[in-house]
Amino acid sequence: MDSARDFSTFQLPGSNLLVDDSIRFLEAARTLLERDGIPVVGVAMSGSEALARATELAPDIVLVDLDLNGENGFDLAVELAGNVTSVIILISTHSLDDFEELVAASPARGFLHKSALSARAIRGVLGNDGPGAPT
Repeated sequence: MDSARDFSTFQLPGSNLLVDDSIRFLEAARTLLERDGIPVVGVAMSGSEALARATELAPDIVLVDLDLNGENGFDLAVELAGNVTSVIILISTHSLDDFEELVAASPARGFLHKSALSARAIRGVLGNDGPGAPT
């Protein structure tokens, strides 16, 4: 993703916005990330809410679920990239193998399986956690 922010030396914690249609996942992910020392500045359950929250909060990173109750996370990533400078990371319960070409063609920095979500995994997607970082 072309971004106005330079994340080549970005170090967590950075502010995060979580976008998912499951309140249970949002609560669990927020708890997990904050326990890892990563501030979650907000959550959103739809594309329109995500755009509004991302514009309002200007998070460093937006974690976007691929399936938002009928909305397409890839489409939302494009909209976000056109409106905010946040790094976008796509998340899903599906395997990257299912979406690899779409992820590569998207403005997202990368992809994380929801079960792998952690500070270390986010650092790996950002490219500053050294070799072997899970993505």
